[in-house]
Amino acid sequence: MMETVREIAAWTPEYLIANEPACLERLSADEALWSTIPLLNCTELAHLPDGCLVRFRGMLQDMQDPECYLERYAVRSKSDGTVVRQQNGKYRDLLVFNAASETVDTGCTGDGSTFGERRSLFVVTVPGQNPWAAGYEKEQEAAGVRPTGWKHGEQMPSATAKRSHEDDTEMEVDGTTTTTTVPGECNGNKKRTANGGDGTALAASSNGTAVLSADYLLNSPIANRPGKACLVKLYSNYDDWALNTVLEVAGFLSVDPALDGSGDSTGLDEFVDDVSEHQATHPPPSLIPRLHAVSVRKLPHTNPLLLRGPPSSDACLDALAETTYKDLHNLLTQCLFGDGVAADYLLCHLVSSVYIRDEVECRGQFCLNLSNIPAEVLPGYTRSLYELLELLLPASHYLPMTLDNMNTLQFAPKKDYKTNKLTSGILQLAPHTHLVLDETRLEAGKLESAGVEAVKHVAHLIKAQRLKYDFQFYQLDFNTDVPVLVLSEGKSMLPSNCYLPIVPDLDAIKLIDETIKAGRHYVAPKLDGMRRFLTGARVRPFDMKTLDPTVVQDDFVRMRTENSAVTMDDLHALFVLARLLGLSRGRTALHRDDWERAKSNCYLPIVPDLDAIKLIDETIKAGRHYVAPKLDGMRRFLTGARVRPFDMKTLDPTVVQDDFVRMRTENSAVTMDDLHGLFVLARLLGLSRGRTALHRDDWERAKVLEGERRNRMELFSKRKSEP
Repeated sequence: MMETVREIAAWTPEYLIANEPACLERLSADEALWSTIPLLNCTELAHLPDGCLVRFRGMLQDMQDPECYLERYAVRSKSDGTVVRQQNGKYRDLLVFNAASETVDTGCTGDGSTFGERRSLFVVTVPGQNPWAAGYEKEQEAAGVRPTGWKHGEQMPSATAKRSHEDDTEMEVDGTTTTTTVPGECNGNKKRTANGGDGTALAASSNGTAVLSADYLLNSPIANRPGKACLVKLYSNYDDWALNTVLEVAGFLSVDPALDGSGDSTGLDEFVDDVSEHQATHPPPSLIPRLHAVSVRKLPHTNPLLLRGPPSSDACLDALAETTYKDLHNLLTQCLFGDGVAADYLLCHLVSSVYIRDEVECRGQFCLNLSNIPAEVLPGYTRSLYELLELLLPASHYLPMTLDNMNTLQFAPKKDYKTNKLTSGILQLAPHTHLVLDETRLEAGKLESAGVEAVKHVAHLIKAQRLKYDFQFYQLDFNTDVPVLVLSEGKSMLPSNCYLPIVPDLDAIKLIDETIKAGRHYVAPKLDGMRRFLTGARVRPFDMKTLDPTVVQDDFVRMRTENSAVTMDDLHALFVLARLLGLSRGRTALHRDDWERAKSNCYLPIVPDLDAIKLIDETIKAGRHYVAPKLDGMRRFLTGARVRPFDMKTLDPTVVQDDFVRMRTENSAVTMDDLHGLFVLARLLGLSRGRTALHRDDWERAKVLEGERRNRMELFSKRKSEP
């Protein structure tokens, strides 16, 4: 059966219906064949005739009401009323008949008429798609393999002849002509033909009928970065697709000018809302073409570098992971004023995504608030940092949180009942689109009620990865997966999963512009590898069950013993961080050292509080006054701890042995002297707590503190040695 399938350029709706199983099997099995279908995102409509098979890639932004259409109908001769043929209406917007000599029974009681239901999905190109990703798609489309006889820039061959501009009354389709009926009408009362369609539009315009603007119809979430839109007609599995899903659709293109509803105001002049809704649901096909879906795929990500061909094997990723990780970490460290810890956290943010979700909560999001950005590099630094991230990510958006933006921009989608259209907001983004909020641009002034609502929407998105859509009479939550990075001078007013003040190197501050420029130049030849690495880390499976649960249990008990305020949420946050630390290294399973690094305080560096620096003299004086009545007790405690006996044999020796083996595995330079040093530190930690024997938590704290000490020494040594 497969050998008998036609060349894909010759497929028509009739041929597909007659050979649907074989055609769909070939489309799903042959990735090379799928790639030969022209991509509407990168191809001008002038180069694509009506009725040809095309693809469109984008985000599902809105769903229209179901519509009724003639799935199969009888075409009759006008002269004697006999049935000339049975015609299929599926995958078409127009009825196929010769208006001069034939007629169609469009009534609900017509003989041989079968009605079907389809649903229109409003799909837009991925909001915030970065220039490199769009450029790569165009390059691949230009270099792609095309059906025999077709070259890029030329019209695709099709069994459907392109409608001429001179003839507005008829369009040849498989040797017949077509007229149209309004979708959804099955009583035959509302009917129009292509004849006079433009005249009606002109008359309507001359009579002052309002026409919806192109910007309103395209409905781009990011107004200053508009894209394309397509109305996808879906014939089955309507419930399989949720809002904001990224899709790639293959289907038959429908761009006949008769589909433009802007000229259909006849009989609706008294009902302005009906006119607006009709225009919104029947936009000009030259602006928003129709696509009758044959096959729909859900895309796991928006990186075009990984969409073609089979996914890379784990072995291939592992081979490049360490080198790519080091390059990325070095780049981000230099561009974050030499702060390697901030670079670690930013890398975790770049590979973060929601991996568990239920009706109550979700896990995996990692909103990062980087603060303590030196005032002398603002406002230019935040924009430069974003432009660097823009080179690494397939989709992102930079939003300066100025008062004007917060008070005037629409953040959440809102239902417009006059047009029955969901007007988008800037937070309606595709999964894995990174949102960078620049709070350093927030100036003094009044936040209006709209601005307060905007802050609430952003905070809800950060905490729950859900966005409240405004249906005027009620609000409804929809799931999102949008990583948020907040850049601020002090701690942000927005919530976050991790607040991290940057520890800047003084010399790095002076040279930050040159450093970022040099970094861009250095990574230019490595960008594609970095882009693949970050996307691959985000979407590849990650095994969280490889960590010994007794380790987690013991650590949690110790954390609760030291601080009764520790909750299960803190434990979940540790798991999320450990997972991201593993993913950022290109791993596929959770390692013990990822867990230890997540616990380690070296990933929560102490940064001097600027106000505390100014008040340090007064603080010391107040401290002396506070401890004055307690001094004798403190003196006795310190001397007693120093001279009292202390039992070192209470710690399980297998714990020490396992830890030493792991330390040697991770770092072959570790010696017995390092182990003895850890024992000394653990003993002192126990004595400082007034204990008489070594506890397990003293040993664990000693490992953490030693890790922090080494990290700080390495950090400051590195900064000192840099020119």
